[in-house]
Amino acid sequence: MKKKLLSVLLACCMTLSLAACGSGSSDSGTSDSGSAGTETQTEAADTTEQASGDEAADPTNGEVVDGKFTETRKITVEVYDRGNDGGSDPTNNKYTQYIKDNMLEQHNVEVEFIAVPRWTEVEQINNLLAAGDAPDICVTYDYATIQTYANMGGVLDLSSYVDDYKDLLPNMWNWLGETNIYWDKDPSTGQLWAIEGKLAVSNRINTFVRRDWLEKLNLEAPTTRQEFEDMLVAFRDNAELLLGADADKMVPFSMSYDVGWRAALLIESFIDPDVSDYEYYVNGFDDRKLTQNGTKEAVQLLNKWYNDGLIWKDFALYGSGDTTEDDMMKAGYVGAFMHNWDYPYRNGEDSIQTNLERLVGEDAAYIAVDCFEDSKGTHNKFVNGSVGDRKIFFPSTNDEPLASMMYLDFISSPEVIEYLQIGDEGVTHNKLDDGAVEIVAATGDDIQNSGFNIDYTITCNGLHLTDEEMTIKSTAHSYSGIDTELIEAANTICNTDTRANKNVNVGAIASEEGMGTALSSKRDIILDTAVTASVDSFEQIWDDGMADYLSSGGQAIMDERAEKWNATYGDTQQLPE
Repeated sequence: MKKKLLSVLLACCMTLSLAACGSGSSDSGTSDSGSAGTETQTEAADTTEQASGDEAADPTNGEVVDGKFTETRKITVEVYDRGNDGGSDPTNNKYTQYIKDNMLEQHNVEVEFIAVPRWTEVEQINNLLAAGDAPDICVTYDYATIQTYANMGGVLDLSSYVDDYKDLLPNMWNWLGETNIYWDKDPSTGQLWAIEGKLAVSNRINTFVRRDWLEKLNLEAPTTRQEFEDMLVAFRDNAELLLGADADKMVPFSMSYDVGWRAALLIESFIDPDVSDYEYYVNGFDDRKLTQNGTKEAVQLLNKWYNDGLIWKDFALYGSGDTTEDDMMKAGYVGAFMHNWDYPYRNGEDSIQTNLERLVGEDAAYIAVDCFEDSKGTHNKFVNGSVGDRKIFFPSTNDEPLASMMYLDFISSPEVIEYLQIGDEGVTHNKLDDGAVEIVAATGDDIQNSGFNIDYTITCNGLHLTDEEMTIKSTAHSYSGIDTELIEAANTICNTDTRANKNVNVGAIASEEGMGTALSSKRDIILDTAVTASVDSFEQIWDDGMADYLSSGGQAIMDERAEKWNATYGDTQQLPE
């Protein structure tokens, strides 16, 4: 009934505040007020004091004994379905069974996984929340969605749960700490709609180029923006030498429709490396840097490259989850691209690098390069630090918030994280003589549908073994069949000249609510059309697109961010490190 009611309220976009499902402990532990009249004043005080003492000693009021519910509870947990060819069922495999068995044994909690398509996760979560059918534990990268439904009564305030049950959640607190747990806590109301997962590794993006093509053309790896452009020209002009009969398939530089992500290092190199925290925040609603100063100039360069035949002409035609671009890389047609710091080395036997070697030859390889200098001659790489990963929240249809918190504690255990990340020795990993872990290709139910099983370790993104030294040693060995030198170089480059984001906590920005998906879509259209425009029409297309973006809510967001900053920090332009 509760889900049906919430579905009706949310679908009608009413802003009524639904009654919270147990804001704090599920039972208050206070005496029945009807009996107070039969007690003396002293007896009543003693009873109240005793009840308060019992509650302080056991906030669960006997529901949990030795970390285990006295009666079996059941929760549902979101997991991404990445649609991997040859992958396992994300809701039913070796790793989900491990979680289910241990949650039942350790906490008497039954767990069911609910699959949500990774590449349309925001839309799917919106639909599930509106219908009142969202899993008890939800995960998204889009905080604006959480804020929107929180304001409609569709999300639980987690503040009391993380505080009242702190003693029951030692793993979560030890791993995430106050920074990640309280990152989104409203400074005015104290409300906490989401917990931020932790980036064990803050590695973000790299630029990759074909090493074997450089060698064939007697070129050095590019170290500047101009050298990178010259390299692309050389790839284009020597397509027949590099690809032979497949010369017409040459793609010097490849991107996807998501230009802001797939050209991020180039875009960020045009941003002032001394940009103030104030300016960066005010212009920072869009994480693809659309409204940052310098982005237009970067996109104009991409427009030039596109018109010069240096960029994949069809990049804007393929949406999320499409494999066309990856297939071109695997086949050996792509000279350079930007992506996640380890992208060509992921997915074991089906990695881009392994397929490239298989189809082209052992000498074929993508290597990371550092070639987009900023105005100071260094590199302007924005990273999230330990925060900036998935946001974990509970919809208000969650009838088991404590069991859900205990689930987060379970998957934050160092031993659980390690097992989910590397699996069984001799099956998914081997131990090397120096103690490092070497990942080996898995089959069947042992296949991980996401790197290091991050879709299950939702509080942890990145390799995090129980021994820190072993983690460091193991990083380069974590990619089955990949030369460790490629990983080491990529790891070094993506950690050069980084700038970690700061937590600007000014409370909720009302103008951002419900705008994430709409403005992201407009952003992608602006970037795609601006890159593919003729050179002489670039200015008009960019200006028209930005005018639409700003009038559709972008300007209101920036204005409110500026107002909230000034109200919170005054004239300060920089926050402390």
